[in-house]
Amino acid sequence: MTDDSPRWLPAAEISRRVVPGELDPQSVVEAHLEAIERYDPRIHAYIYVDRAARAQRNHYGGVTLAVKDSQPVAGMPYTYATPSWRDRIAAEDAVPVALARRSGVVVLGKTNLPELAASIGTTNTIFPPTQNPWREGFTPGGSSGGSAAAVAAGMCTFALGGDTGGSIRIPASCCGVVGLRPTPDRVASEEVDATVLQSRGPLARTVSDARVLFGLMTDTGPKQGLERMTKLIGMACSGADPACEAACRRAARALEQAGHHVEEIDWNPQPVTEGYAVVRRASMASFPADLSTFGPGIQKLAAEGRSLTAMDYFHAFESATDAANRAVGVPVQTRYDFLLTPTLGLLPMEIDRVPPFLGDAWARYVQFVLPVSFARVPAVSIPAGLHDGLPVGVQLVGRFAQEYELLDFAEQLEKMPGFGFQRPPGLD
Repeated sequence: MTDDSPRWLPAAEISRRVVPGELDPQSVVEAHLEAIERYDPRIHAYIYVDRAARAQRNHYGGVTLAVKDSQPVAGMPYTYATPSWRDRIAAEDAVPVALARRSGVVVLGKTNLPELAASIGTTNTIFPPTQNPWREGFTPGGSSGGSAAAVAAGMCTFALGGDTGGSIRIPASCCGVVGLRPTPDRVASEEVDATVLQSRGPLARTVSDARVLFGLMTDTGPKQGLERMTKLIGMACSGADPACEAACRRAARALEQAGHHVEEIDWNPQPVTEGYAVVRRASMASFPADLSTFGPGIQKLAAEGRSLTAMDYFHAFESATDAANRAVGVPVQTRYDFLLTPTLGLLPMEIDRVPPFLGDAWARYVQFVLPVSFARVPAVSIPAGLHDGLPVGVQLVGRFAQEYELLDFAEQLEKMPGFGFQRPPGLD
């Protein structure tokens, strides 16, 4: 395959060329299947591939979608990466999958994740660990690591992920792609969410593609384009790894040079991480499966979750939400148009050095994504260049249910020098 392979085409370009007959939609599907055949034996982004996938010549015919294996696709495995459901096959599509299919999007397969989506890496006891397309042996992030890796490696047009405590934005940053966490419930779910924090959203190579998939999954469309007027942005960068902080400050300078104003704001993630540790334990304990079939780490956390009282849960949720609203919710609703932070507090690391879920090193890693989750507002991770050959991302945070406005602003940053998707080496 060469640089001009249709596997790298954006969704809008595929649609523009397929509808009048300039491009065979099946050629795009075949290009992605060929890329999977060639590169996935070492990346392990997919846990299942529909090698008989066929495209129709309609609006988004030829556009392909990979789906995180925490969400059902009819006739495909639905394992959640736990031995409890190793042999489970989904009977019907998740709502956003069904909506995407309705416009002609082709579902290529299911992507890897950690067991019960409970890690910031992508390893489990059923499937091989997913590798970062930028460097073998390094994590793609988690828990939507398979989806992010598939997008970065050109093995689909875009992918569907899920984000409770950063699980779209973390792998987006690690793999150098765009990851949108919409406002919770903006994308419909057939699951019961004990945390009320979950959000399904797109991973894509461009903001434009993220916008397309978000629109398909919600059956909505963008409003009038964002006016190029001066915006006031609140920035929190301190406390991150120096390379992550430097990317954030570089983004701030780029936005200031474009005419926007940036002010530093306070950021205290500790009460949020402490509260989330309780809430997430409770959610893992709520999975309708035999605890003995979970991996040892998940067994321990789920058992701790089952020992919690209702008051433990409510106090933790209240404390975390109050802190998140003071840091994120109130500032972005009352003073700032957007917030800017590093996506991650640490750089992508070797797979065997990914910190344990809900531990101290994990808390530093998620210090910028987690408060946004509890504030229940949308956020997007944008590629912000490389450090030592590995991607770094920055996070833009918007107002409640204003995803299109956030994406319009993120597209401004994406187009500035030093930002936006780059192809990982060795994948052409």
